[in-house]
Amino acid sequence: MARALMFQGTGSSVGKSTIVAGLARALTNRGLRVLPFKPQNMSNNAAVTPEGGEIGRAQALQARACRVAPSVHMNPILLKPQSETGSQIIVHGRIFGTAKARDYQALKPQLMPHVLESFAQLQSGADLILIEGAGSASEINLRANDIANMGFARATGSPVILIGDIDRGGVIASLVGTQTVLDPADAALIAGFIVNKMRGDPTLFADGMAAIARHTPWRPLGLVPHFDSIRNLPAEDAADLAANAPHRTGATLVIAVPMLPCIANFDDLDPLHGEPDVDLRFIPRGTPLPRAADLIILPGSKATIADLATLRAEGWDIDIRAHHRHGGALLGLCGGYQMLGRTIADPHGIEGPPGSAPGLGLLDIETILAGDKRLTAATGRLIPESAAVTGFEMHIGQTTGPATARPLLHLADGRADGAQSPDGRIAGTYIHGLFTADPARAGLLRRYGATPAVRNFEDEIDATLDALAAHLETHIDIDALLTLAR
Repeated sequence: MARALMFQGTGSSVGKSTIVAGLARALTNRGLRVLPFKPQNMSNNAAVTPEGGEIGRAQALQARACRVAPSVHMNPILLKPQSETGSQIIVHGRIFGTAKARDYQALKPQLMPHVLESFAQLQSGADLILIEGAGSASEINLRANDIANMGFARATGSPVILIGDIDRGGVIASLVGTQTVLDPADAALIAGFIVNKMRGDPTLFADGMAAIARHTPWRPLGLVPHFDSIRNLPAEDAADLAANAPHRTGATLVIAVPMLPCIANFDDLDPLHGEPDVDLRFIPRGTPLPRAADLIILPGSKATIADLATLRAEGWDIDIRAHHRHGGALLGLCGGYQMLGRTIADPHGIEGPPGSAPGLGLLDIETILAGDKRLTAATGRLIPESAAVTGFEMHIGQTTGPATARPLLHLADGRADGAQSPDGRIAGTYIHGLFTADPARAGLLRRYGATPAVRNFEDEIDATLDALAAHLETHIDIDALLTLAR
């Protein structure tokens, strides 16, 4: 049976996903068979697995770091927020149901057997499993029935490494305070700690590392400097978009992306960050879409009708129509594609209360949210550029209408996908990953007037994982880490 180590945090966004991905690549490079595991994730950025299921994007990246195919067992429970208080529940890659936050707490005992089943599946095929917790280890108000942090660690006897983020301040209190509030049996599972995201002179925190070790029984395993190239890897949380790079002066193509509440799979746009001739701007609520935009991209959404209502409440529909009247281009991805049409109907209440809403009316299509969720890899060619596309489908919805006679893509299985306006300035597709394939990205950038860079995006991801692995090899005592695995 594989040994295991669990990485929990003092809070959200302390770098758990990044640390696990970097260690996964480092230990894989050492010749170990490593697999990632996250009992419960909450994210609207997801990836399709070969089994035809979906898991959190972070676990798909961690699988890539291990040089293995992703599996639904690497993230058995995925929560996809559809409102401020409720989420769709994905179990083993498939829709299980929906629940409000309070109701979900009562469901956890039913879900733990699925979590343990997946963990047992992975144990038989690895030397080491790197487990990522969720949120904060010290959320003692949610400790009853917990399946994501100490509840899972206690159920499996997995030793825990606690990660704190020095960049946000208060890391000593965060780490020491975690021990203070935890049940003693939970605290006993913590074997060591890592301080992440150090900026400046690391010697200035040597006394801080010693103080944490003095106030806890935990072994200090590393002070990790901020890894600047993390921006090259897919972000999991929409909050990370607020830290987006500043405007790129001198770029030919300005792209505006409205940040809707249930924005999903926004990592579709990651490849555009590395294009020197592109100024990609995520626009927060309360801010008009910039008049300088040449292209507006409507990204995916986990609650399309609700996000469309927000788009109107923000006045962005007015901005979009003005943009179109003045010759600007529009591209809709998945839910954004549905918004471009005449109507969206959700008769069964799949994404929210049953009902329908008028779309933006810019493409002559109609969408009904019904039927099984389509989860599959997709390859094809962009029309008219004939550029190769490699991506995936992840949607519920049937879109029909005259505009589909002008598809955006021809797929390898013989289907057509998406729709375009007669002049090609408005287009939409269900295919995620449209910009990931270098030929398609280059073709689209030329279509919108930009000069694409000569680069291989997939190679950049692997190079970044290798650099992250080397970074952690330098700053974490990985040999000591391995001795703590059980």
